[in-house]
Amino acid sequence: MVIEWRWAEKVDQLPELAADLVRMKVNIIFAPSSTFVEAARQVTTTLPIVFAVHADPVGIGHVVSLPRPGGNITGLTMLLTDLAAKELEILKEAVPQATRIGVLWNPTTPSHPPALKAVEVGAEKLRVQLLMVPAAAIEDFAVVFSTMTRERIDAFLVVASPITVAQRTLLAELAVKHQLPGMFGVKDNVKAGGLMSYAADLNDLYRRAAIYIDKILKGAKTLGLEVPATLLARADEVIE
Repeated sequence: MVIEWRWAEKVDQLPELAADLVRMKVNIIFAPSSTFVEAARQVTTTLPIVFAVHADPVGIGHVVSLPRPGGNITGLTMLLTDLAAKELEILKEAVPQATRIGVLWNPTTPSHPPALKAVEVGAEKLRVQLLMVPAAAIEDFAVVFSTMTRERIDAFLVVASPITVAQRTLLAELAVKHQLPGMFGVKDNVKAGGLMSYAADLNDLYRRAAIYIDKILKGAKTLGLEVPATLLARADEVIE
């Protein structure tokens, strides 16, 4: 098996990198999260695309449903939209005096808008004010934390994205520097020095995504067809 890697410094480079993989006639594209899935979706409707930690594949239209995704895209989800409001609730429980909470999100991440809506609904129930602070690049993080400090934010919530995981050490350092308690969407951020996280086990999702890839490479592509048991009983051999 040959694996071709493509890595982008900026999000806007992803569609061309995905197109390059299509031109190479690879058998499958592994696109871990919504950011990468969207880039791959733009360049192929036939090549199988598998994701591992998509935040909300149904909510943003990458699949029709989780049991029957349809099309050429499938995989596993970290349920970020469902968990985002719970993250806010736990943060409020940990910092009960917090009345103003910053929400660090990435405008280039397709799955963040539905997550923000869930957080806004949760904030109304908790009676806390939110300050939405977008950050799409590394250089934005220092500005974001300065803004939260200036606006007298009591705590912050990070909506997980590839860049917030990649820059986990920087985020932890900025949180300590500005003395702001934070909730993260990935355990790796806590290992790097962040306060807390509430999320699915991403390592487990990646392992399970490998099973999807293995099945697809062996020919078990979803056709939306359920073969009757009576017909299967007549087959000379059923190959799983």
